[in-house]
Amino acid sequence: MNKYDEGLERRQANYQPMTPVSYLQRAAVTYPNHPAVIHGRQRHSYARLWADCCRLASGLSQRGIGRGDTVSVMLSNTPPMIHAHFGVPMAGGAVLHSLNTRLDPAAIAFQLDHSESCVLIVDREFSGVAAQALALAKVRPLVVDFDDTEYPEDAPYPKGEAIGSLDYDQLLAEGDPGLPGAMPVHEWDAIALNYTSGTTGNPKGVVCHHRGAALMALNNVIHAGLGRHPVYLWTLPMFHCNGWCFPWAVPVQAGTQVCLRWVRAGAIYDALHEHGVTHLCGAPIVMSALLNAPTDQKRSFPQQVAFNTAAAPPPETVLKAMGEAGFHVTHLYGLTETYGPSVVNEWNLAWDALPAPEQAARKARQGVRYLSLDDLTVMDPETMRPVPADGRTLGEVMFRGNAVMKGYLKNPEATAAAFAGGWFHSGDLAVMHPDGYVQLKDRSKDIIISGGENISSIEVEEELYRHPAVVLCAVVAMPSEKWGETPCAFVELRDGAKETEAALVAHCRAGLASYKCPSRVVFGPLPKTSTGKIQKFALRARAAEMARVSA
Repeated sequence: MNKYDEGLERRQANYQPMTPVSYLQRAAVTYPNHPAVIHGRQRHSYARLWADCCRLASGLSQRGIGRGDTVSVMLSNTPPMIHAHFGVPMAGGAVLHSLNTRLDPAAIAFQLDHSESCVLIVDREFSGVAAQALALAKVRPLVVDFDDTEYPEDAPYPKGEAIGSLDYDQLLAEGDPGLPGAMPVHEWDAIALNYTSGTTGNPKGVVCHHRGAALMALNNVIHAGLGRHPVYLWTLPMFHCNGWCFPWAVPVQAGTQVCLRWVRAGAIYDALHEHGVTHLCGAPIVMSALLNAPTDQKRSFPQQVAFNTAAAPPPETVLKAMGEAGFHVTHLYGLTETYGPSVVNEWNLAWDALPAPEQAARKARQGVRYLSLDDLTVMDPETMRPVPADGRTLGEVMFRGNAVMKGYLKNPEATAAAFAGGWFHSGDLAVMHPDGYVQLKDRSKDIIISGGENISSIEVEEELYRHPAVVLCAVVAMPSEKWGETPCAFVELRDGAKETEAALVAHCRAGLASYKCPSRVVFGPLPKTSTGKIQKFALRARAAEMARVSA
């Protein structure tokens, strides 16, 4: 035996499982009176937040919920959603399953059955669709209604009827605020279950563990710059990759989480002005909403606000406008399987001296790994060898480390395929630059092959975004008898803007090779997910139908 092992085994005194639950416990002891949650007129201190999480854990435990049981929630960005991120795993090791609130009843029923849900906590805003889903599902979970007293009377979506056997406040009242609940037995224990989008077939259930969640929370503190007592605004749905782990991250620095039920520009500006918000996250559509908000909705704020965004890289014009509006934008990248973003566009201060176009080119890159990732690379998926770091050779982005999921629930075949060769295969196509920064070029399914040439839809989109009239765009493959496929662009214009298809094609021809330019430009609203991502699968179907009709 090695001398550094002999008599030096792990013991209870020197080894405990990592879990983000401990971060909230520490904040409650250290800053009991500091505001932890703001929700409408409500102000909850850290002492109260911890007590409510203990009540939830205790109430669930008294009803037989424990290790390995799934607790599903269909909640907006409200206090119970924050409670669930701590109280559910504290209930003897139960697992939190956050449902996308925009799903249809059949998709919800599938997830409830596949996860073997024991409890469903549902906001009355979504009780109608939840009731339909329960009628389709085979499982019969305990249903708990959340009746939000801050729900506005003039809400665009009226509250539905109660469908549960008890109210959320009743469940909390049953619990013991002094009972801290059980910490995980192992840090490898599951803490959360999130389902992929499932654009083809049924979605896969991504299982995350306590260790990954704890490390990613600390990563967010570092990479998102969460200083002491940050004020975090919930513009990102907490059901999306557990809010990129920010529900667990904000208590690390005893910050304040400001709830926001609906993402509206006026409400965001109100929070920036009234609560001194320092951080928020969201898809590019949130930036567009802020920049294009009517003047009477905009309010001043003295602080610079950190805006973390994922998905498509913001165009240069948007980055400039956001900076002038008081926001510092950081570009992130990741997947549900990597706890949300786990790659950051780490800015090198030497780049500040570069001309604006060169700065924009660097800001468009996805970046380098988070600290809890062991490695990030771009490889040929056939040979499993790294591609040349020349900024041109395409390969697949692959991850390895503590920020990668346990695997897919009850799907060993998909798990094995995702981890083939000792790496997590993202399915994203990218290049590696000489300085080690990764830059996405496309999803493997989104690459356009025209006349034998590979066309990056992202490259075409970037060119379209340089046109001042373009607010949102997406480029997909359109079937072509002559070329096999050609690019088809779907575009949303700014309010009042009037551009023609020919004008946008001419704009693209000025910056792209002719074969990369769209063969068609279609104007109108783009279909989006609840998190603001453009649904390219729907656009591919439209492009295919357009090609069929014109044939």
